[in-house]
Amino acid sequence: MLNFIYYPVSGILWFWHKVFGYLPFLGPDHGVTWALSVIFLVFTIRALLYKPFVKQVRTTRKMQELQPQIKALRKKYSKDRQRMAMEMQKLQREHGFNPLLGCLPIFAQIPVFIGLYHVLMSFNRTGGIGPGRLNMTPEQNVREPNYVFSVDDVQSFLDARLFGSPLSAAIAHSEDLYLAFGVPELVNGIPSRTAVAFVAIPLMIVASIATHLNARHSISRQTAEVAEQPQTAIMNRLALYIFPFGVLVGGPFLPVAVLLYWVANNAWTLGQQKIVYNQIDREEEAKRQEAIERRDSYAPRPGAKPSAVKRGDSADASVEGEADDDTADASPSPTAARSTPQVGMRPNNPRPRNPKAKKRKKRRR
Repeated sequence: MLNFIYYPVSGILWFWHKVFGYLPFLGPDHGVTWALSVIFLVFTIRALLYKPFVKQVRTTRKMQELQPQIKALRKKYSKDRQRMAMEMQKLQREHGFNPLLGCLPIFAQIPVFIGLYHVLMSFNRTGGIGPGRLNMTPEQNVREPNYVFSVDDVQSFLDARLFGSPLSAAIAHSEDLYLAFGVPELVNGIPSRTAVAFVAIPLMIVASIATHLNARHSISRQTAEVAEQPQTAIMNRLALYIFPFGVLVGGPFLPVAVLLYWVANNAWTLGQQKIVYNQIDREEEAKRQEAIERRDSYAPRPGAKPSAVKRGDSADASVEGEADDDTADASPSPTAARSTPQVGMRPNNPRPRNPKAKKRKKRRR
C-alpha cells in the first residue's frame, strides 16, 4: 500500500550497502557494512531536507519576533475567529513566512522512519504479527526478495552481525523470530537475546540522551515570552523528559538497525542545529553592526561644533546644507511678518500710512 515509500527507502539503503560492500576490509556480508548503510541512509535523507530545516529555523525565529503582534490580534479578535484568521494570514503575508513550511522537515521524516522500519522487518517475515510479517518459514523467507533487495541480499542481511547481534532483531522479539537468523540459543556461550541486549541497550541510552540534548538546544533558542506560554511550556517538558524516556521504554521493541537510525538521526540534528543557529546568529550580528554604523554616520563627529546659520542668510544655509526643506516651504509666521516692515508702513505698526488723515487732524486743531 505504501510502496511509494518502501521502494525509495530500500533503494537508498541498497545503494549504500553496495558502496560500503566494495571496501576490502569489510565486504558485503559484514555487520558494519549494513550498519553504515543505515547510518548513511539517514544522512542522505537529512541532507535533502537541509534547506527546509533552515527555512523551519527562520520561520520559528520570525514567529517569535512577531509574538507580541500575534498575541494582540488574538486578544482583539477573540470573539471573531474568522476575522482573526484573516488578520493572521495578512500578518504572515506581510512578513513573508508560512508556519506550515516550518513543519516540513518533521513531517518528511515520519514516512522515512515508517519505510525503514517496514523494510527492515521485511527481511525477516517469519512472524505473524507486525509490519512485514507473512508467517513464512525460515526456508521460505530466504527465497523471497525484499523490495529492491535480491535473495542474496536478504541472506546477507540475515547473516550479518553487529557485535554478535542481528541488525533486525529486537530484545522483545519472540524465539521463533530468532530462528530466521539462524541464531542458536547460545552465541559464543551466551543466550542470543542477551547478545542483542548488549548492543541494543547502549544504543537506547545514547538515543535517549541525544533526544534530550536536541530538545534542550532547541528550547534554549526560545524567547522568554514564548517559553512562558502554557502550551509551549507543556511541549518543552514533553520534549525534554517524556520523549527521551519513551525511547528507553520502547527501545526493547525496536530492532537494532532502527536504534542505529535513531542515534544517527539525533546526532545529525544536533550538529545541524549548531551550524544553522550559528550562521543565523552571525547574519543577525552583521545586520546589527550595519545598523549601528549607519546610525553613527549621521551623528556629528566628536569635538565638532554645530555650524550656526544666520536668519535670512539663505545663500550660506544652502552652501552648508543646514536648511530644512520643510521649513523653507512653510509660510512665514505672523510674528515674522510683523517684524519685517513693508513698504508704506511704520516700523512695528501694522497700519499703513495715510497722509490725508494727518492733514485732517491739523485742521481740527
